[in-house]
Amino acid sequence: MNEDCLKLTTYFGERDRTEHHLLADELLGLYGRHQVQSSILLRGIEGFGLKHHMHTDLLLSLSEDLPVVSIAVDTRERIEGLLQDVLMVKRRGLLTLERARLLSREIMPVALPEELHEATKLTVYVGRQERVYRAPAFDAVCELLHRRGISGATVFLGVDGTSHGRRARARFFGRNAEVPMMIIAVGSGQQIARVLPELGGLIREPLLTLERIQLCKRDGELLEAPHPLPDTDAHGLAMWQKLMIYSSESARHDGHPLHRALVRRLRGSNAAGATSLRGIWGFHGDHAPHGDKLLQVRRHVPVVTIVVDTPERIAQAFEIVDEVTSESGLVTSEMVPAMTAMTEQQQTGGVRLARHRF
Repeated sequence: MNEDCLKLTTYFGERDRTEHHLLADELLGLYGRHQVQSSILLRGIEGFGLKHHMHTDLLLSLSEDLPVVSIAVDTRERIEGLLQDVLMVKRRGLLTLERARLLSREIMPVALPEELHEATKLTVYVGRQERVYRAPAFDAVCELLHRRGISGATVFLGVDGTSHGRRARARFFGRNAEVPMMIIAVGSGQQIARVLPELGGLIREPLLTLERIQLCKRDGELLEAPHPLPDTDAHGLAMWQKLMIYSSESARHDGHPLHRALVRRLRGSNAAGATSLRGIWGFHGDHAPHGDKLLQVRRHVPVVTIVVDTPERIAQAFEIVDEVTSESGLVTSEMVPAMTAMTEQQQTGGVRLARHRF
């Protein structure tokens, strides 16, 4: 399979409920019933939303409702077919729709569209216990991407999800072999295109997506500010923008973990929200793939912070991001063609996809 798809992402709290169930269980059950090609549920470590309530794993009283992110990827027809069901069960939080390219099964050499040549985000989905020549699949994928000069990759451990339409949930007792993991890699379009056939030969049942991004900063160096976007497209549909800040648990800004300093600075501004996710493995630049090790004082795992907002507020948020990542970090920008923000009282935005070339 090599076709256009949609990526549906929802941001909410882990204790959010529907009438009878936790929202996370309701959403992932919905993805399972619709046999979504790939979905994953990720538990965040810190963040805030529209009401600017901070949730963090640092304090017990604030860690009871940590941020949760669910991602579902499939053909446009299937994602649009479940949207109304998702909106019916999801009562608050953020929902975004983004365009992507979905590759699965036999991965042949790919001629990337013109818009993917600048910079590309590659997402690879594998199972927790999936192996490649006795090594964990996520480790083998990172090693290959590092050897091929990809700018960076981060591995996230899912707690629920679907793979090729089959749902797999993490259990306290069990191997959890099929529970999905997600690897996000960033590189030039040409680098990503060259490595795709190798990834297809490495993974038993490959499932990959490609998305266009703009690389703004690398290792503290400013390459270019996020491209300015209008508030609406030519048809009056609202447009949104996303920043993703890739750092490490050990990276510091003014003596504090970089991602925590960033979230707190953004919360003190007029940003609509931010979510930090902790990875378990990864690399950036020339540093070899790594994760936690015994007997080290600071955790050395990757962290990604996600900010979605209007283009105007993203430009303001980038000033904070630029300052906090003055010495380290990888920063990317993306256009988000549809977003819906929900509270108990109101709903803003929509699910119609805007179009804009930049």
